[in-house]
Amino acid sequence: MAPQRVTDDLDRLLALLPELVQAALATAESREQLLEVVLDLGRVPEARYPGQVSALGNQPLERADLAAVVERLGSFGGDNRAGIERTLHRISAIRNRSGTIVGLTCRVGRAVFGTVAMVRDLLDAGESLLLMGRPGVGKTTALREIARVLADDLGKRVVVIDTSNEIAGDGDIPHPAIGGARRMQVARPELQHQVMIEAVENHMPEVIVIDEIGTELEAQAARTIAERGVMLVATAHGNAIENLIKNPTLSDLVGGIQAVTLGDEEARRRRTQKTVLERAAEPTFAMAVEMHSRHRWHVHRDVARTVDMLLRGQGGRPEIRELGADGQLQRQQESAPAPATREAVAPRPHGRPRLAAAPLPELEDADGASERPAVEAAAAMLRVYGAGLSLGPLEQVVRARQLPVELVGSVELADAVLSLRQHLGRDPQVRRQAQELGLPILVLKSAAPPQLQRALERLLQRHREGQAQKDPVAVAACSAQADDALAGLEECRLAVEQVVLPHGQPVELLPRSERVRLMQAELADRYRLRTAVFGRGVEQRLRLFPA
Repeated sequence: MAPQRVTDDLDRLLALLPELVQAALATAESREQLLEVVLDLGRVPEARYPGQVSALGNQPLERADLAAVVERLGSFGGDNRAGIERTLHRISAIRNRSGTIVGLTCRVGRAVFGTVAMVRDLLDAGESLLLMGRPGVGKTTALREIARVLADDLGKRVVVIDTSNEIAGDGDIPHPAIGGARRMQVARPELQHQVMIEAVENHMPEVIVIDEIGTELEAQAARTIAERGVMLVATAHGNAIENLIKNPTLSDLVGGIQAVTLGDEEARRRRTQKTVLERAAEPTFAMAVEMHSRHRWHVHRDVARTVDMLLRGQGGRPEIRELGADGQLQRQQESAPAPATREAVAPRPHGRPRLAAAPLPELEDADGASERPAVEAAAAMLRVYGAGLSLGPLEQVVRARQLPVELVGSVELADAVLSLRQHLGRDPQVRRQAQELGLPILVLKSAAPPQLQRALERLLQRHREGQAQKDPVAVAACSAQADDALAGLEECRLAVEQVVLPHGQPVELLPRSERVRLMQAELADRYRLRTAVFGRGVEQRLRLFPA
């Protein structure tokens, strides 16, 4: 991994400061890791470093010294901030009651090339990313380089909403640190949400980059942008996801929180109070990063899952990433999630619940039944052949999720086959070869990244089961049971949402095992529908009735 490279134009900032301050910061040691210079009327100037504050000389600052700095700076904006053209430095003013400046905080702005390595794989996923952390931890620095990588390396149309000119510097020409990304300035801080929407409507971006989402209007604008299919990369006030959950202004960024009243029986079964908190909607940001220091980040790849777990009193289980002294990225894999229970209810867009215990990916097997297990135990790396699928999106999913998957160019070299439904019909040779080799075939309805990700993870799970159990018959039986449960629940959900609820007509489901019928009945109960079992023996099946 390439070492980090820092550019800061520090001489241009120091040239504006009083001579006594310039003299105190003349050595390279005094400038190393300098965060900001504080100038307060009647006090000795201070230099602030990570975990340390140093006095600059022993002479209190006089009003004339402060006025000279302000005169060299020029005008301050509505947010009491000023800058130096074509640099990233930020000068913030403290005023007295009459509006006169009595203090300045001169923040050193640095372009650090290399920090994006901490989350480079996440950018390939194309999902919105939220950065959180205390002030001074490097959120804006990371945001700046992410904008550059998205624009220059990934070829995205990127627009930076730069409210205080902190991301791309002061002046009309943006700092080179954002690469080919475009920058839109904001006249007043309270107009940031309007400029966010204007950027989408007028300039056709693929990515919007925003610093400091802090108001309800900005949170609403972010959701509007995300719903239009534009990727968001932003920072927000708060050190962790828990802070956003508790913040009513910004909780919508992680899906919002609503109180749900349970029935007596449900509350007893969950062993909770009758009123519980649940996530209200899908998060605006699918992924989030908690920046605990400049070199230690906690990555939440699935914000929805993290929020659900936190609301149940469980830990968020992030992936911990650290940048070592040698510049190498070190990762600690997040611990395995707690097993889902049928009591857990995940919100659905139309307001009716769906059981979280049985995720229903939009996948089906080539034969409409269980997948064929591999004849021989495969190696640790899963070799996948994508029939009719573009290699680029598959490679992005593998790289973004760090999956132990190797993409191969023919069925003969593969351990498993992934195919679009329409392609498998046009090319029966693929199915025939896979069946002759005993390879599992997984059929997708679409090639969208979420479907590709779920498909590869499902194949990996079966691959690991095949390694752990040498008996192919046992593997096939386990796969068939899991597939039967998934298919049964999906059949029940579709019947409810497409026939029973909209048309008020009863539906009889296919014959299933007793275990699956019980799961179907419980799902129907969530929709407040009546059910009954018909048939005998292996022909027993569930019938759904309108409420």
